[in-house]
Amino acid sequence: MRLSPEQQTVIRQEVARAFGPDARVCLFGSRTDDSARGGDIDLYVEAEGTPDELLEGELKLHAALQRRLGERRVDLVIHRRGAPARPIDTHAQRTGLPL
Repeated sequence: MRLSPEQQTVIRQEVARAFGPDARVCLFGSRTDDSARGGDIDLYVEAEGTPDELLEGELKLHAALQRRLGERRVDLVIHRRGAPARPIDTHAQRTGLPL
């Protein structure tokens, strides 16, 4: 995993602030490959809430991560717990590393 312990802590803290303590977050994509270089930070978040609440949480999380992690590109995939899985959800769940 190509995230420092500090970056992992920041991500967990901000996911909990945006979506509550029961939200689950995983890193997926190129940053899970220790031999690769560069790449954006792809995060999969599973949380409870209405579509409006999840959108609000996504916007808050993205802004907070930009502030705290700096000018890194962060891509978020937000999945409402209990909703049918989309192909991207299935991929992130299968390949992602829990933070």
